[in-house]
Amino acid sequence: MSTAIDKIRNVILIGHGGSGKTTLAESLLYVTGALDRQGKVNDGNTVSDYDAEEIKRKISISLSMCPIEYDGCRINIIDTPGYFDFAGEVMSALAVADFGIIVCSAKDGLSVGAERAWKRLKAAGVPFMFYVSKTDEDNSDTMAVIDEIKAKYGTAVCAVTVPAEDGNGIIDTVNDTGFRWTDKGLEEFKLSEADAQKSESLKEFLMETAAGATEELMEKYFESMSLEHDDIVSGIRSGVANGTVVPIFCGSAIKNHGTPSVLRAIVKCAPGPGQREVLTVDGDEVSCDPDGKPVAYVFKTIADQFGRYSYIKVMSGKITADMSLYNPRTRSTDKLGRLYRMTGKKAVEVKEICCGDIGAVGKMEWKTGDTLCDSKSEVVLPGITVPEPCYSMAISPKTKGQEDKIASGLTRLNEEDISFTVVNNAETKQLVLSGQGDIQLDVLCSKLKSRFSVEAVLTEAKVPYREKIKKKVEAHGRHKKQSGGSGQFGDVWIRFEPQEETDDLIFAEEVFGGSVPKNFFPAVEKGLRESIKHGVLAGYPLVGLKATLYDGSYHPVDSNEMAFKTAAQLAYKEGIPQANPTILEPIGSLAVTIPSDYMGDVIGDLNKRRGRVMGMNPDNDGNTVVEAEVPMAEMSSYTIDLRSMTQGRGTFVFKFERYEEAPGNIQQKVIEDAKASDDD
Repeated sequence: MSTAIDKIRNVILIGHGGSGKTTLAESLLYVTGALDRQGKVNDGNTVSDYDAEEIKRKISISLSMCPIEYDGCRINIIDTPGYFDFAGEVMSALAVADFGIIVCSAKDGLSVGAERAWKRLKAAGVPFMFYVSKTDEDNSDTMAVIDEIKAKYGTAVCAVTVPAEDGNGIIDTVNDTGFRWTDKGLEEFKLSEADAQKSESLKEFLMETAAGATEELMEKYFESMSLEHDDIVSGIRSGVANGTVVPIFCGSAIKNHGTPSVLRAIVKCAPGPGQREVLTVDGDEVSCDPDGKPVAYVFKTIADQFGRYSYIKVMSGKITADMSLYNPRTRSTDKLGRLYRMTGKKAVEVKEICCGDIGAVGKMEWKTGDTLCDSKSEVVLPGITVPEPCYSMAISPKTKGQEDKIASGLTRLNEEDISFTVVNNAETKQLVLSGQGDIQLDVLCSKLKSRFSVEAVLTEAKVPYREKIKKKVEAHGRHKKQSGGSGQFGDVWIRFEPQEETDDLIFAEEVFGGSVPKNFFPAVEKGLRESIKHGVLAGYPLVGLKATLYDGSYHPVDSNEMAFKTAAQLAYKEGIPQANPTILEPIGSLAVTIPSDYMGDVIGDLNKRRGRVMGMNPDNDGNTVVEAEVPMAEMSSYTIDLRSMTQGRGTFVFKFERYEEAPGNIQQKVIEDAKASDDD
């Protein structure tokens, strides 16, 4: 049965790791009757954390769907991970969410995860509210957290519910009453004198904030300095939609205190899918029309032991099980498989997914970010933008011979998690796995073992050094071999010198009098090109070399291309060690965005990494962007170290710029490491 578009809510739970998002999702499921028994994260039995890795680590790793029904509305709750390593899941959820709930802990205050959530929701144009969790726990201070949020984000923020003084229930400031959850369900209680005073003072601020949402409400408020219940609700709804009001709710999800208030807020104040602008890559707007041509968006792919599902949001029209849809990326039309509504890992088959709603299609080879549409009216929605990978390690099998198994396993896992990359570095002969941090890479290794039966080992990725000569030398290469029959003879004199025009080899010839016939020139060049792949110091490629063939000799019978190729390689081995060879290291440009409070620690750390600070500039969010140049060899652990230095508030972008000569002590270490590697 179809649900009207104005009765659908797509809500993302977003915030710091451990703030209580999954527990809130569980409470929402239980209070609305979708669950008979409420699970707990520590017990490993929640609906949204169902993966074996999530249960083992007691953290969310992937986004999860928790659809519920309340007051005639279908509410799709999207529970997302809070750990920064899994930010790609948050970005996937933001692509389809129409409303956000930032979850903060009453014990931990306004965390960096909540601050990042605010920025991401604002950037995505998704309206939101705050939920302060764990109000019943020891050392919690809900009012202090509310004050902290207000101090950070200004007068748009207003408290709608707060905990009762005795901690056993929630004060609803709009209705001037208290609610608590009991074994019999929601129970109303009379406010104590202290609770009534708290409610009254908060309601004054709430009315003032709600009045600012529209001119009509502002006029009403100035006339009587008060607003009626319906006017307050209307003001909050309008203010949430236009970003002038950010309500705060609170509660104890484990006890279900405050959960009904959150549900009412979602139904009455959260905008539906029809109120959000959806643009194509061409800038055209997709009308969220139930009677329009079908357009769907793939925002998540699951390919695990429970099956393969493509999570979709229907942007226009409706999707039915017997429908065929066109995929602009593959230029193919696919007949849909079965349609499902996902609740954690549980899939319930449905006949259709209506406009604005979220569901899943089974057994389709679509990718995350694909658009599906009518073949006669092609539409392409923007892909999902995930953070650039900033932490890299080399990955290899514990047992030799299983390299292909690791590569194929990571390819499958990449279908689910698009935020990591895998590159086979031919130069260092390593498979390099790059993601958001060490936890993400560790999870991927665990999944390789559990799903694909291959144990992986992570080691530090090798730095792609280069070698270069610093002075001009002349070298002689002579290859003579006589062993019965025709022999081999090649004789060359080559001038080696550094050049700055290109990293590639520049080959020239100045042969006079035919001392080396022209038909052997290509063989000499080929021999040199093969040789420069391995420098004489540590085996790294030799760059910036000019080689000039200027003399030599040949034998009319024994000379051939192979002989001159070998002679050129002998000249290389003789001449390059005498040309003052040196090791070059890659240098990258680093832009670190940090709050000014951490400036000293970050600058000091960059100095330890042999970094050169190039400048410091303020950004639009009150942070400072430190620009520096840092050797790539010093950046392997920077992701983890920066998080530690800045309590997770620092971010950075690092890009390769050029090669520079490495200091003597670094060169010596590189050479020693290369010798040790050869000995192994």
